[in-house]
Amino acid sequence: MQKVLVIDDEQMIRQLLQQALSRCNLEVETAPDAEGGMAKFDTGMYDLVITDVRMPGVDGHRVVHHIRRSRREQTPVIGLSGTPWLLQNGDFDDVLHKPFAISSLIEKVRHLTDAAGDN
Repeated sequence: MQKVLVIDDEQMIRQLLQQALSRCNLEVETAPDAEGGMAKFDTGMYDLVITDVRMPGVDGHRVVHHIRRSRREQTPVIGLSGTPWLLQNGDFDDVLHKPFAISSLIEKVRHLTDAAGDN
């Protein structure tokens, strides 16, 4: 079973993503902030990370840079934001603008986790 880490400061978003992705037979862990998410990433093994970009304190750009500087730098990362201009020029493998359709999320997750499995 593939494992996904969801990082978002909004509890409702974390719960929604966890439910939707769990129904797709994915194991989902969540973190309420970037610091907690980076700590989980460092100690866990994830096939995909989904992170909000705009969070209090450390933001999603820092999360993706942390991942790209790690020994698991090839881990795919999806950036989420209600402010799409914050998603430009990032190291994200894909992006979703809030609000988004769950079907769009699932399509992107399947594409990236299938691609990760091919490596």
